[in-house]
Amino acid sequence: MSAANDAVSDGYRPSAEEPFMNERQLEYFRKKLLDWKEAIHREAKGTLSQLQSEPLREADLTDRASSETDWSIELRTRDRQRKLISKIDAALRRIEEGEYGYCEVTGDPISLERLEARPIATMTVEAQERHERNEKVSRDD
Repeated sequence: MSAANDAVSDGYRPSAEEPFMNERQLEYFRKKLLDWKEAIHREAKGTLSQLQSEPLREADLTDRASSETDWSIELRTRDRQRKLISKIDAALRRIEEGEYGYCEVTGDPISLERLEARPIATMTVEAQERHERNEKVSRDD
């Protein structure tokens, strides 16, 4: 096991006191992203098992409608998670390419706090806010 892997398993947390996106930080975020992706896959397998083992059999129309609504919500959640996995994969590619942790708009470092909260972030908070304001303006036109 590498020193970076040891760092992840020993309670390591990235700090602004160390060089930005050093090997240890990159490994920390890589593991965080891989763990998140694995958790999503586990949830999806559970949903699929449930769908296969519990067909809708409610005789009462109200109960059936309620079950169908529940499954519809569950399937929409899975679709959002599928899209999230593609964002996780993109973040993992950015780690491999040496671009992870830097804003795709400004090139500035994304704060460690933001990456900790949203490891798939591609923009600094400021760039994200500008982007959202511009989107709102163009929608209002």
